[in-house]
Amino acid sequence: MDQSKAPVLDALAAYHESGQTPFTPPGHKQGRGADPRVRAVLGEAVFRSDVLATSGLDDRTSSQGIVEEAQALMAEAVGADHAFFSTCGSSLSVKSAMLSVAGPHEKLLVGRDAHKAVVSGLILSGIRPVWVDPQWDAERHLAHPPSAEAFEAAFAEHPDARGALVTTPTPYGTCSDLAAIAEVCHRRDRPLIVDEAWGAHLPFHRDLPTWAMDAGADVCVTSVHKMGSGLEQSSVFHLQGDRVEPEVLKSREDLLGTTSPSVLMYAALDGWRRQMVEQGGALYDHALALAHETRARIDRIDGMHVHGRDDFCGPDRAADMDPLQIIIDISAWEVTGYRAADWLRENHHINLHLADHRRISAQLTHADDGDTTGVLLAALTDLAAHRGELRTGRPVQVPPPSGLRLEQADLPRDAFFGPTEQVPWDKAAGRIAAEMLTPYPPGIPAALPGERLTMDVLRYVRSGVESGMVVPDAVDTNVESIRVLCEE
Repeated sequence: MDQSKAPVLDALAAYHESGQTPFTPPGHKQGRGADPRVRAVLGEAVFRSDVLATSGLDDRTSSQGIVEEAQALMAEAVGADHAFFSTCGSSLSVKSAMLSVAGPHEKLLVGRDAHKAVVSGLILSGIRPVWVDPQWDAERHLAHPPSAEAFEAAFAEHPDARGALVTTPTPYGTCSDLAAIAEVCHRRDRPLIVDEAWGAHLPFHRDLPTWAMDAGADVCVTSVHKMGSGLEQSSVFHLQGDRVEPEVLKSREDLLGTTSPSVLMYAALDGWRRQMVEQGGALYDHALALAHETRARIDRIDGMHVHGRDDFCGPDRAADMDPLQIIIDISAWEVTGYRAADWLRENHHINLHLADHRRISAQLTHADDGDTTGVLLAALTDLAAHRGELRTGRPVQVPPPSGLRLEQADLPRDAFFGPTEQVPWDKAAGRIAAEMLTPYPPGIPAALPGERLTMDVLRYVRSGVESGMVVPDAVDTNVESIRVLCEE
């Protein structure tokens, strides 16, 4: 295929040139009805290109196949058999993938470091999760993706599992040995789903970790808005092989997705694919060199340690890591990452990727340059000078790895939709959670519906909130009370 083409962008240009007059949604009619104050902020071009995909960009029957051609170009660019665009983010894409592999009450092996979107998929579908433990780094209180051996053991105990789902890279940039996990699955003719939301860029440079399709995954979900040039909510999920039928995957997406997809998002996805095919190698040559230099300079700031391969990769740890995720340990300061991130935003107008009880992180992409990293370095240097002001004396009470693991006492769906009550947090130990408790970002639940709560996890979340942790999906976001399943 001609990878220099951008079918959606070309169709938008043709739409503008043809002078069409819409009597369809969207109701702003290419911005004519939008408040001028809104147009002043968003820009005229946003409204002008916000058109219908059918009876707008294409005709009523989609006879020109514009979106289909753009998806085929994407699949070829990354070496997949099929690619599907999603305008509801990878939160929708991963649910579509899960529903394509397992149905209600069927088992699916899932890494316990999964994003809350995966847990939402379990709640909606009624799939029975078989949790596969991540590889815990007890020294750094950090989880790396589960090993192939862990999936092998889970399949041995649950041979009726319909497939497996692993998250890689993690939000911390650490990667699993996907080829080995794929081999475990395929030996049983079971599909492997990879939530690669943080890895849309991986196919486009040889020095980045191996991307899921090259490692043999069956379905791979990517968030192009995270590390690529897509607009927020832009996602692509890819398929190869015959263990999951493309018609089934498309029908599951159709079940969950919108009937009014954003052409703006389609256009950005289309243009990003062309950019990566034509310029990705050079762009990531620069980005990786910039990351190497920036990591070294941050590591020289007093009290800051930038995690590298020596920390994250090796036996019982990750198989690889993405150096564009700059993970900075500030535990030597006795300052939480939450406090540091808030201080940087307030004093330097810098927004960091994630923060936890002892770390902050900065995500670099192909869009960064010496100017942006210079701003980051200056701000981090100033942060180091003010670290004494940020100590609270109230550390987050992080339990040992074994203390973070909860018993799955009920199906996530049954607990979420069952009869519930709100109880004080210090009275919730031993009760079955009926909600997710998710430190965000990165969005990995500390507790999820159906898990039996322990005081270790409750103290972790409660002390985290007192130290600046955000738990947005809890009914009581202060976590002074917890929603639990009613006892008989």
